[in-house]
Order: sequence, then C-alpha cells, then structure tokens
Amino acid sequence: MSDPALAPVQRSDEILDLIRGTFAEKGFDGASMQDLARAAGMSVGNFYRYFPSKAAIVEAIVMRDLASVERDFALVVSSPDPMGRLREILRYRIDVQLCQEDSPLWAEITAMAHRNPEIGQICAGMEAQIVRALVRIFARVTALAEAEAQARFAGHAGFVVMLAKAWALDAPHKRAGAADLKPLLLRTIDATLDEVADFKAKG
Repeated sequence: MSDPALAPVQRSDEILDLIRGTFAEKGFDGASMQDLARAAGMSVGNFYRYFPSKAAIVEAIVMRDLASVERDFALVVSSPDPMGRLREILRYRIDVQLCQEDSPLWAEITAMAHRNPEIGQICAGMEAQIVRALVRIFARVTALAEAEAQARFAGHAGFVVMLAKAWALDAPHKRAGAADLKPLLLRTIDATLDEVADFKAKG
C-alpha cells in the first residue's frame, strides 16, 4: 500500500517533468505561471499550491537534480573502484544529461543565477554541496581524513564542477568544433582526477 504522505512529493515530481521543457524554452522571465500551469495540465490556482513562485520551481529542480547527483556519488563511495566509477558518472552526465537532455534547462537556470540573487544563492548552494561530495570521494580514494582532503583537493573538486557548469551554460556541443571540444573537456577532467589518484599512489 502506498504512503499517502508521498503523494504530494510524487505529484510535484510529475509537474516538474511536465514543465521542464516550457521553462527551458521560454526562460525564467518569459514563462508565466499561466504557461507553466498549462504545460502541467492544471489550473493556475492549483499550480500555485505546489509552486508559489518561479523561484520555488527552480529550487525544486535544483534540489531534485542534487538528490540525483548525491545518489550517484553514494554509489561511487561504495564502489570497489571509486575513481573509475566517478569517471563513468561524470562522462555520462556530460555526454548524455548535459549534452542531450538537460542542457537548455541548466543553461537557463545558470543564466538566471546571474540576474536573480535568490536563484544565485540556490545554485551556489547546490555547487557547494557537489564540491563537498566530491571531496568525500577524494578522501575515500586517498585514504585521507575528510578535513585533509578538503584542504588538498577542494580546488580540484571546484574545477570539475566549473567545467561541467561551463559546458551546460554555453551549450558548446551545439557549436562548430564541438567534436574537438568535448574530448578536450573530458581529458581535462580526467587529468584533474589523475592528480587526486596519483596522491594515493605516492602516499
């Protein structure tokens, strides 16, 4: 028997799935709450019950995607080859999610973050949590205490996040020469992760 308490969360997820395309296509300023309610197949009044503002929608998208990233990273930490698993996940997110599925949406959200302080704070919080999760993975790989891994490798983690963010923001896969850009991006991420892995080999 399903838990009734989960129904609002499940419904919110369904609404986010229905409106992602409209939000990405029309943008934060261009998509009205009426547009989004229509995309969700709901009345505006009912839509407001789930999402009282567009900032609330962005926050829900960010938090849901962050939860997905954290689930992936939990699998990395428990893997017998955490660095290899991390490389696989990052490649998939860049090749598929940020290249084929979610690039327009994240390009818009990232652009919003520069214009809207509330959205900027939400996105900054997400990035900080991803950096912390990467540092935990690096601590596992190097057998360092998390505080020491933070001191040594926070910059590496932040650099990986910055590269993925730039790829999503600029949608370079749509540009001429993208066939050369993506392998370079992935090689740069691999080289950054190699520096972390090499510390273990030398330690």
